[in-house]
Order: sequence, then C-alpha cells, then structure tokens
Amino acid sequence: MIEAQHLTKHYGRAVAVDDVSFAIQPGRVTGFLGPNGAGKSTTMRMVLGLDTPSCGSVTVNGKPYRQLTDPLRSVGALLDAKAIVGGRSAANHLKWLADSNGVNRRRVTAVLDMVGLSDVAGKRVGTFSLGMNQRLGIAAALIGDPDTLMFDEPINGLDPDGILWIRNLMKSLAAEGRTVFLSSHLMSEMAQTADHLLVIGRGRIIADASMEQFIIGNAAPSVRVRALEQTDLADALARRGAVIDSTPDGALVVTGLDSTAIGGVAATYGITLVELAANEASLEQAFFELTRNETDYHGGQLAGVTRGA
Repeated sequence: MIEAQHLTKHYGRAVAVDDVSFAIQPGRVTGFLGPNGAGKSTTMRMVLGLDTPSCGSVTVNGKPYRQLTDPLRSVGALLDAKAIVGGRSAANHLKWLADSNGVNRRRVTAVLDMVGLSDVAGKRVGTFSLGMNQRLGIAAALIGDPDTLMFDEPINGLDPDGILWIRNLMKSLAAEGRTVFLSSHLMSEMAQTADHLLVIGRGRIIADASMEQFIIGNAAPSVRVRALEQTDLADALARRGAVIDSTPDGALVVTGLDSTAIGGVAATYGITLVELAANEASLEQAFFELTRNETDYHGGQLAGVTRGA
C-alpha cells in the first residue's frame, strides 16, 4: 500500500503538491489523473524518494522508500522509459538491476519473456523503439517481483496489441493482490483499466473514488436527438426543463431527460423523430467537468481543460 499524509512540495514560492493525503490500496488498479502541472509527476517522484517533501510524508508498506533495504523487491516503477544506458543490452540492463537488489538472474529471463523482448535480449537499448523501451521499463519494474507497482504513461509508443497486453497485465497484477498505481492521459484506456481514481488539481486531491462513483458524480448521461421539426422539439424539451446543446451536424444533445421522456414529448406535440440515441456518461466527460477550473491553460471548446501531466 502507498500512503501519503499531508504531503507537500514547494519549489520556491510555487506549491506543486499541497497538503495531499491518500491511500493506494492493494488488489485494484488505481488511476492517477490531473491536468498539466497538477502535481502528478511530483507526487510519484516523492513516493520513490526522488524528490524530498517540504513537509508531510509518504510510505510504501509503512516505510519511506529510502528506508527500504531492497527497494526493487518492494516497489517497481516506470517513470521514464528512456532513462536507460543506451549502450547496454536489454539483458545486461536487467541483470545489473537484479544484482543490485539480490534478485536471482533467472528472473531476467522470466521478465524478458513476460514483456515480449526475449528475441532482442542481446540488442543494445539505444537501438530500441519507444515501444520497446516501454516494454523494457516494465520488465525493470517487474524484476524484483514487487508487491507495489507504479507506472507513468506505460502505453506510450505501444501498438494496439501492446496496449491490450499492458491493460491485461495491470489487471492481472492487481488480481494477485498487488498495489498498482497508474498515471495516464488516455481516458479511454484508463476507463478500461482502472478500478479506482485519484484526481489531483492545482496540487490538491479533488477526487478519490471508484471509477463508477467518479463518473456518476461528475457527469450526466445525455441523449442525442434529431427531428424533422427541430426547433419545435428544442422548445418543447426546454419547457420540460431539459438542457440542450447543438452539435456541428445539427443534432441536439439533451441532458435532464432520458430517451423515453424525449420520445413522449415528441409524441405529445406530433414531432417526428429521425434519431434518438442515449449516450452514457463517460470518464472523459466527468474528468473535464471536474477539472474545468483546475488549470491555468485554456483553449477552444475545452477551455479550462488540458490533457498534459
């Protein structure tokens, strides 16, 4: 388990992480979301002892990372897939990590096979593609067979097959009872992978909830509808209290009434519907709504929302 208590980090007068407390529980994939500059990377670096908190504390299984005698057996992490000596082979890189933490070298063969790099084990890392570097970084995180795993953007550079593989890997690690902490900007992928969400904005935790609770609490389902008498329909739905937006192709997006209610309104006023489709609330929609005012950068129709780290 990863546990933070009043974790804070200042850089001069700037506050990157502001009095953050949370617990990342074992047995589930916890997704970590936030706009650009929200404090995600700084938080993950403090968990790993790479940055020192200005105040507060963060522990892994009850101990600060720097007090772990064999850290790779306790915590596996991928923060930067390119942070590898390019002249080493993949196998030698992993052997060095294994030796440094008292891990049997047989584990090197096992993790190379697990991530699909057995055929290139002897090749220099400097010749690897981004996707191959990602796989090697994941192998390094797994080398000590740790109970706690942290991944920052693990699917960068992976093809669709690789994305499916990493998704299933995260779920299987959590199913084994491990703590899995995952940061990603790809909402569709996070929605399919994470069980629980931790959302940070302007250095503060603004949501700590299950995936289902987060979506229900921050986004409303909508209905896409189109009618021959579009203006009449919009007026009739507005009188029923619906909130109506228009799409570029001329359809109406209605919130506040479900498909059945909209169909009833149309029938009452003799309006002919040519399209009626329910849209479930999504993680992306919920995230945008929650973080709308949590960034200094604004652009286009997504004002107040960015997808950076």
